Amino acid sequence: MKVITQGHRYELDNFDQPTKQRQTLQFIEKGPISTEDKTLITINDGTTNEEVIAVLLDRMDYLQYKFPCTENAMAITKLQEALMWLNKRTQDRIKRNVEGTNQM
Repeated sequence: MKVITQGHRYELDNFDQPTKQRQTLQFIEKGPISTEDKTLITINDGTTNEEVIAVLLDRMDYLQYKFPCTENAMAITKLQEALMWLNKRTQDRIKRNVEGTNQM
């Protein structure tokens, strides 16, 4: 993995040919606050942590079906837990009316 823009853009190695045609992973990047409605402006569109975890969950479910083991089951549980906490954070921010802003 190579960090292009910390927290937002990464180049991922391929498994068999790590330096050939790297994969790019772009997370949404929010920037300055809009003076109009005080929300953060999107600088670069991209994916979210939740979406990437959902992809990993799907892959791990597939691998667990093909090659079941305790380690896969534990990884699935931890990914589900991570997704649950991130969704809880979002719901809490929505309830407090601070989602999409840089307020805590």
